Amino acid sequence: MTAFLITLRKAAVAMTAIAAAFFVVTAGASEEKIAGRFARANDDYGSIMVKALADRLAEAFAERLHERVRREFWAYAPDENLTNEERIAEAYAGIRPAPGYPAQPDHTEKATLFQLLGAERRTGVKLTESYAMWPGASVCGLYLSHPDAHYFGVAKVERDQVEDYARRKGMKVEEVERWLAPVLNYDPARVGRSAA
Repeated sequence: MTAFLITLRKAAVAMTAIAAAFFVVTAGASEEKIAGRFARANDDYGSIMVKALADRLAEAFAERLHERVRREFWAYAPDENLTNEERIAEAYAGIRPAPGYPAQPDHTEKATLFQLLGAERRTGVKLTESYAMWPGASVCGLYLSHPDAHYFGVAKVERDQVEDYARRKGMKVEEVERWLAPVLNYDPARVGRSAA
């Protein structure tokens, strides 16, 4: 398994230290080769299971790395001793959001993360043109250490918010609408027709 972690900043926020880092981990370096052996032997079930196991290992690796960040690397929770149930319930300080999920729905931010980390060179993980990771058994995201950090979902966004976001990202509005389609609070086709 391969991992790369970079600390971006540490700052005092309301008298509480906060740290943020990007990460990319993978368990998929040999996933395709092993799954291919099963597929060539006409064992589709074995091939699927190899891919599923590699995917679960990548998620476990990201979670274990997050635990080490909390307990060792940043040591803001050095005495943390959670049960499996508490881990599953995410009863720890800090969060692990990722591009493409409710708190950060824009998949294109993976490109920024990969560029900052030099992730492809360091891990072998690549982004497809649709920002999926290859090998598929890979995970990327951020670690945020603040004890009051919690997961949230971005609410539906309006056209003016999309226009502002597109301007700040240097992208066309239509392109941002494509990537943020699940969280748009309007129909881009209708907006386009009414503007014409």
